Amino acid sequence: MNIALWSVQVLLGVAFIAAGGMKVFAYEKYKAMSEKNGPSGLNHGLVTFIGLSEIAGAVGIVLPMAVNVAPWLSPVAAAGLATVMLLAVFYHIRRREPPTAPGMLFLLALFVAVGRFAHWA
Repeated sequence: MNIALWSVQVLLGVAFIAAGGMKVFAYEKYKAMSEKNGPSGLNHGLVTFIGLSEIAGAVGIVLPMAVNVAPWLSPVAAAGLATVMLLAVFYHIRRREPPTAPGMLFLLALFVAVGRFAHWA
């Protein structure tokens, strides 16, 4: 189980670094891509905040356990990422877009949060 959790943690770390990095460092490209189905209703500040949250979550889901400094932060970061992705699912449903990608990321982050919190229960 530990190997599965670590694999998912690394996968989520890479995915959220990529997604958050695009929102923070390539906003114009992200905006053009996200507004194919009409205006997104998200301003630059909110998109930057979401991107920074995703980057922080990506670092937090891997680094604390990898260096064994405050390892309890990893499941907390996973729970935070799961929350962000649950909100993203609702956002995509509201825009009549497929919520598949954020839904899968939600389930993976939830798996890590539950799996790592179970260690302390």
